Amino acid sequence: MGGIVGPAAFVAAWALGSVLADDYSAVDDAISRLAAVGADTRWLMTAGFVIFGIGVPLFAPLLPRPAAVTATIAGLATLAVAATPLDWSDGVDTLHGVFAATGYVALALTPILGASLLPGPWSRVSVTIGVIAGACLVLTAFSDANGLFQRIGLTLCDAWIVTVALRTQPP
Repeated sequence: MGGIVGPAAFVAAWALGSVLADDYSAVDDAISRLAAVGADTRWLMTAGFVIFGIGVPLFAPLLPRPAAVTATIAGLATLAVAATPLDWSDGVDTLHGVFAATGYVALALTPILGASLLPGPWSRVSVTIGVIAGACLVLTAFSDANGLFQRIGLTLCDAWIVTVALRTQPP
């Protein structure tokens, strides 16, 4: 259940927050801006981070061991992102960046390391999702369209988690 609810809450929070926030661009601004100190959408995005951060580690034991570890790290890093909102201080902003980068790497590795869960050609699709997501998340550091690349990378991994969660649900 956490593999469905966690990613769904996260995506819903940034999608709704992007619409509700003033002077915010989903293409140019990072998702974390929606949870920054003073942001009107802070409560919404923080809730999305927390639900993801709890849900994905609860789902992780259903994955092969290496993917379970990276999924758990991604969830815990997301909780740390929620606990270190942007614009608190320079030191907290630095910690936020470290936690976000850790979560990005762990999340992009999860479909690569969990590819064995999917049959036949779908295992190659899983690896491709991880590689594309990782490339998009790296681009967030180098592109003015960092919000767009962040959303593409994270959403690919979130969709993978939901797909695998649906496949592993008991009948």
